[in-house]
Amino acid sequence: MARKPNFTRKKKRKVHGATFWDKEYTNPGHLKLSMNESEDLAKFTRWIARRKGIQPILSPEQSAFDAGCGNGRNLIFLNQSFEMKGIGVDISSAAIAQAKAASKGLPLAYYVGSVGDALPASDESQSLALDMMASHFLNEKERIELRDELYRILQPGGFLFLKTFLKDGDLHTARLLKDHPGTEPDTYIHPIMGVAEHVYTEESLVAFLSEKFIVHKIYRSHKHVSKGKAAKRRTISVYVEKDY
Repeated sequence: MARKPNFTRKKKRKVHGATFWDKEYTNPGHLKLSMNESEDLAKFTRWIARRKGIQPILSPEQSAFDAGCGNGRNLIFLNQSFEMKGIGVDISSAAIAQAKAASKGLPLAYYVGSVGDALPASDESQSLALDMMASHFLNEKERIELRDELYRILQPGGFLFLKTFLKDGDLHTARLLKDHPGTEPDTYIHPIMGVAEHVYTEESLVAFLSEKFIVHKIYRSHKHVSKGKAAKRRTISVYVEKDY
């Protein structure tokens, strides 16, 4: 009797880092990508307008910097809403190509690169800076470098909006830290992307930002727990100002 052939299932290769993001922006498989502005950013601009008025932060004379700009949606929103100029950096060349195409004719400049490196903006040239779900991919040294670079490029009285994952009370994060630990504290290796991600407690994030900035406002998302199981990652948004 003839033997049945022994087939070995081929393991699917993981796609890491910039290659993962290029693939997602070309053919989304894991993330929901949109050209609409972030609701969190719109909320942030309303807060600034109430606190400072449209001038001098949100105006045609001013520029915003987006660290991890993706397809440019948030800089496009700032231009369309307040006629602001802008600069964006992202590790994905596919994302930057989409951002440039969507921003044709607008005073927005985009660069492919890591936000953990020196940022392509001059000292005190930006009234707004955004770090929305970007810096948690950096190691400790790079996170410090990014914070200090954002401080450098912001004008005195300028604002930084930072959004990232929150460790406090998040079951999903606790599982990732337990099952896929990284080499640094509060860091895990993402099981799909294969890259390290850092997660802050509220206390550690506020302490980190307070070394350079004035912390004005903190928003935390819900714990997203259903029947004792994690349903969605928890996030924290922080509004900070560069002091005069």
